[in-house]
Parts: sequence; structure tokens; C-alpha cells
Amino acid sequence: MRKRTGTEPRHGLRRRVLRPVPVGTAVLAIAVGGALVPVFADGSEATCSVKYSVDGSWSSGFQGSVTVTNKGKPVTDWTLAFDFPSGQKVTQGWNADWSQNGTTVTVRSAGWNGTLATGGTATAGFLGSWSGSNTAPSAFELNGASCDDGTTGTAGASPSPAASASPSASAKPSASASASASATASATASATVSATAGSGTTLASRLSVSKVALSTPLPYLEAGYNQQALWTRVDTEAAPDGTVKVAWPAADGIHVTPLTAALARDGADTVVSGAKEVGGLVAQNDGFALLTRVADTNKWNDTAAALVRYKNGSLAFSKKLTGTASNDTSPVLDSQLKWNGSKYGAYFVVHGAGGFADGHYGDKLVYADDSGTVQSGGWDWGCSHNEGIALHPESSGAFTSLCFDDWRSGLMVSTGIGAADDAPVVQREQCWAGYCGGAYPSSSGDLVKSATGRYATAWASRGAAKAVKNSEDTSGRGWTVTPKTDTHQVTVAFLKDGSTPDGAPVQLTDDAKTDHVNVHIAPYGKNLLVSWEDVTGAVCASGTCTGTFGGTHLRVIDYNGNTVMPDEVVDAHIAGDIAVLPDSSLAWAYAAATPDYGSPLSGSSPTTSTLAIAHLKS
Repeated sequence: MRKRTGTEPRHGLRRRVLRPVPVGTAVLAIAVGGALVPVFADGSEATCSVKYSVDGSWSSGFQGSVTVTNKGKPVTDWTLAFDFPSGQKVTQGWNADWSQNGTTVTVRSAGWNGTLATGGTATAGFLGSWSGSNTAPSAFELNGASCDDGTTGTAGASPSPAASASPSASAKPSASASASASATASATASATVSATAGSGTTLASRLSVSKVALSTPLPYLEAGYNQQALWTRVDTEAAPDGTVKVAWPAADGIHVTPLTAALARDGADTVVSGAKEVGGLVAQNDGFALLTRVADTNKWNDTAAALVRYKNGSLAFSKKLTGTASNDTSPVLDSQLKWNGSKYGAYFVVHGAGGFADGHYGDKLVYADDSGTVQSGGWDWGCSHNEGIALHPESSGAFTSLCFDDWRSGLMVSTGIGAADDAPVVQREQCWAGYCGGAYPSSSGDLVKSATGRYATAWASRGAAKAVKNSEDTSGRGWTVTPKTDTHQVTVAFLKDGSTPDGAPVQLTDDAKTDHVNVHIAPYGKNLLVSWEDVTGAVCASGTCTGTFGGTHLRVIDYNGNTVMPDEVVDAHIAGDIAVLPDSSLAWAYAAATPDYGSPLSGSSPTTSTLAIAHLKS
């Protein structure tokens, strides 16, 4: 099973005493080069400037930021103070300690950004509430001294597009990033939006990226098999009305960030406190449903799988899907959650806690309606040591499902049957307990259905040079597979219906010296978008490879595996589930960082305080 890495504590809102402005500090303003620059009574200019921005707003709230520039002597910590003129309230803050007493807001530097050299800057962001008007503050004090005002943006207005037409994922390192883990992750609260993508002839010309500030750090890597670095799953889903929800993990639980149809923040996060994993998200017009893990009491001290539903900002229900009655727990989900308009399908990993499967791992499929009542169908115990799950909702009957099974060694169709001995085989792979040579990203795969009822799935595959029944396994279920390559190749398979594979899988890459990881597939108009990451100069051992990150590839194929648009390398990797928007364009959220595949992940995960939101027009 995968090892889960820890998260870092958030910066909370705390009350702090405002430092008084020195008595008798008279300030005038004179024109210098067309700009107003404060001048103190002793003739000196301001030793600091502050840029206050409103980066986005909605009916009762807004997202803002302050950028402090030190024009005086170097400082080792700083405190910024200002007054809101219209009764605004800070509700969350990041990259600093935020507090508010009446109308006065105090922003104190975090440990990692307190030092400001002459000319140095620091940015901190916040979410606030407002009513009536959202007038920007007009005066700022840094460490008790008045600053000049570089305020930009219209209060209550949305951010304007920046001039850059190409997405960018490179930024400053996160202050809490582990040096051994890699990464150039953004720690700023910028909400700059790249120029709107058009319907160009290349994928890059159709791609744009915006930024959404987070209220608490997101640990964006986790350790997989052999401590291989994997992207932490971030699930992006579209509601029927076109709005979008993004689920991501933090130290205080799972955050669900609301976005408008234009992919801008649309209010404060809903935090599912204490939840441990993004196991799947369904965006609804009135809220969302989340498959996650919650605290439980059992013989293994494991967590329980739970379906959590929020409606109109309030918890509607939290339903545990494992427990003593079914003799199971869920220490990890590696799962999918889907909705067909009348019921949810939750497909996830379970750990036997009593009964015939005590101590073993398998999978479970549970159906529930929108009130949390469990429905008929599904199963309690399916694929052995399920190493990967894919699920597609159907309008009626069983949802179409796939699993990587270590006993039968490969990718199997489990639709409606759990783990029958004669389950249809999609592809044999070398698998053992805790590992499979065929891999979905973070063990959670994509299963796409065309308008004509044809299915497609994609994964990183080592293939099968030889596959034979294991003669030492008296059950007759076991297989022994010799992999075709040490590296993984991008592979796509098709099903003619929900239960029947259609021909041999199609291998999209064929480079034995390059490993291919983080493989995703999504509907793209009448075709399919396939994405993966290259790991060049691959050195492989015990089922995994190390090497140099070679870029994120996008390719468009048809439902037979033929190339429609050739590979393009883009600076917008995919770190989880992809949302299909009402206009058939795609959106996904990710941490803008460069992975280090040269060594195993060690220590805690690096973090980011910004999510990049990619939008690919069709």
C-alpha cells in the first residue's frame, strides 16, 4: 500500500495587538514624477510601499492580497496594519498571520518570509466578507511607519487577464519545500490569469492557466511504491450548471474550493474536517459529494471509508461505508466516486477486519442515493489487493468498473461481478501484493465512454512478454507474468460494451529507455485526450524507475487509438481528475511544480499555497 506523507500546519487567524504609530509622525504628500509620495515632517520619504489588490469577488465575499516592499533598512520580521473603511472582515489568510480587531487588520510575517532586504517584497493573501461596498483601504503602516500606497484593482472587481498568452507552471520555491523532494512551487497568492486561449490548431494554443490562492498549504507529493514520488490527487469536477468544485487535502481535512463557470474562485472553501483522502468528488448545483476516509474504531486502528454530502453550505450526511458489521476498514481508498443522477457509486479498497478475509486487502463497491441510504447491488469483497480502480456511471444497472488484481495479475473487468475467476482480462501485468506493473496514477484511473457506447481507459504498462497459470496455486486463479519492459509505456484499451474488451490494447509509446508515468485519459470532443509524463534516462529496479523529468505530453487520439493530434509538451501537468465542462472543454487543477524523479521521495511533502487551473478548449 502507499505510504501517506504528512502535511504542515496552517496559519490560523489569531488576535494580535496593533503596534501604535509613533505620536507626532506628521505625513504630507508631494508630487514626484507624477506620483504621490508621502513625505514625513523631517523631510524623509516613506520607507515602504504596499500594493493592495482585489483579485476576485462574489456576492458577499472577495479574495485579496497585499504586497509589501521594503524601501528602508533590511528587517528580519514585519507587521503590516491597515483599516478597512467599509466594514469588511478577513475570514481566512495565508503566507502570514492575519488578525482583525474591529476595523483594524494586522498582518504579521510568517517565519519564512520575515526577512526583507532593501527593495525586498513579500505577498500575503486573504479571503474576506463585505456588504454594501468594498472600498479599498487608503493607509498602511509597516512596523509602525506609514507606507506609500500602490493599490491596484477595482474593489469588488474580478481580475483582468494578464498579457502572457502561454501558461506557466514555474514559480518561486515554497518555503516549506523539502529539498530532497523536489520542486519549484508557488507560495504566492497571485490570481493572475493568462490570456484566454482560442480554438487554435495546436493544443498549446487552446490552453490557458489561471491561479487560485489557497487558504492553507497543499502538500502536493506523496510516496508510492519504493517511495516513488506521485502527485497528490486533486479532483476537479463540473456541476450540471457549469460551476466547478476542486477537492484537495490539507492538514485540517479535505478542502473543496468553489469556482465559477469561468474558473475563478466563487467563495470560501468548505472544509471536511479530519477527512484524510480525496477518494472522489461529485459536483452538484447545491454542493458536492465526497468519498473520503474518517476516524474509526476497529482492530487495525484503520480509518473508515465515508460518503460525505454537503448541500447549500451545510453537512447533509456523512455515511460510513465500512465497519464492524461488514468486517472491513479502509486505510487507503485508491478510489472513484460517480453519480448517475439518482445514485452514487463508491468503489474503493478495503482491509479485512474479521471474517473470511481477515487481514487481507480487496475492493468494495457501494451504491447510495442522495440521502445516503445504501442501495442494492455492488459487492463487499472483489479484486485481490486491488492496485487500481476505474469506474464509469451508467443510467441504470451496474456501473462499469475495472480493477488491477494481483492474484490474477492484470487489469480486469469487474462490472457487476466483483472478482469472479472468469473476469474478462484487459491486459496481463506483473503484479504482487502492494504492486502492479500496470499503474493508474495514484491507483485511481479514468474510464471514458463515447456517444456510441464504446469505452476507453489508459495506464502506464510494462506489458506481458509471457503470462502463464501459476502451477503452485491450487485455487487455479493465480498467474505468473513476465513483463515485456522494465519501463512503463503509455497504453490504451477499449471495451465494446461495459463487460467486453475489444481487441488487444494499443501501445502509444515504444521507448524502452524512457519511463512513462501519470497517465490520464479524458473525452475531448468526439475524440480522446491522453496525457503522460516522461522520465528520461530511466534506471529501473524492483518495478519502479528513476530518471529525469522530460515534460508533460498531450496527444489526441480517436476511439481506435489512432493519432488525431500529435504529441505536444506543455507546462501544465495533470495531478488528478479532469472536469468536462458543458462546452466540452476540459479543466483541471494542479500544483505548479517540477517533479524530481531522480530519487525516492523522503521526508514530508513540499507544499504550495496556490493552485493552477488549466483550461483546454475543444
